[in-house]
Parts: sequence; structure tokens; C-alpha cells
Amino acid sequence: MLEEAVTTLRSNELNTELPISDSWSPQISVGVGVLIPDSYVKDLSVRLGLYRRLSRLNSLDEIEEMKNELTDRFGNFPDEVNNLLEIVAIKFLCRLASIEKLDAGPKGLTLSFRNNSYSNPAGLIEYINLNAHSVYLRADHK
Repeated sequence: MLEEAVTTLRSNELNTELPISDSWSPQISVGVGVLIPDSYVKDLSVRLGLYRRLSRLNSLDEIEEMKNELTDRFGNFPDEVNNLLEIVAIKFLCRLASIEKLDAGPKGLTLSFRNNSYSNPAGLIEYINLNAHSVYLRADHK
């Protein structure tokens, strides 16, 4: 069922009405379960509809509205749904910052910028310098 939902989401991403340059989606890997379990939303078609709607959210306000709607319709959501909503928010923020890929794990995280460029490199270097105890560039520039 999850594979069907992912396939549905991917096909919807390709059919958006956004210009091609705006239709990219960041790759997020954080190692947590992100799904709407059938124990939370029993009807498959409703779950797939929710996945479609989640893929189209375009602001943090819309994500917050979706959280409220899910709680109103189905009750308090399980951790997997909370993780899913947080990933949707992270994807939105990554698009704003032109972060194409984010990998997080127990040792930290790595970011890759879209087209290997960042709109404010001086600000990024300043941020890295101010946070040298916890942020650094790897030898491969990630």
C-alpha cells in the first residue's frame, strides 16, 4: 500500500502546474517511519487522497491546517503521521533554501544544494564560521 501511495505521489509531482524549474522535490532521508497507517485512516482511497493533498501543500500555514484537519477528522495522530507532516515541512523549507538533498543520521546531517550553488555563499560561510564547533564542510564539499 505504501508503494502505491509513493507511486501516486510521484505521478502527481510530475503533473503539477508549476513551471519545470519549480517542480523539483528535495530528497529527505532521516531514518524514521513516515506514513499514514491503516490503523489511523482505514479507507485506502481516503489515505491516498491525503497523500496527494500532502504533496501539494505550499506553506507552513497549509501544513498546520492539515495537522488540525487530521486531528479533527481522525483524532490524535500516531508518530508516523507526525513524522510525515514534519518531513513535508522540511521539504518545503528545503525548497526555499535550495537544498536538494538532506541526509540525517546519528552522526549529524549532510546537505546538498540544488545545482551545487547557494544564493548567499557569504552568509553560509559566516554561519559555518560562527558555528565551527558543530558545522563544517567535508572534503567532498558537502
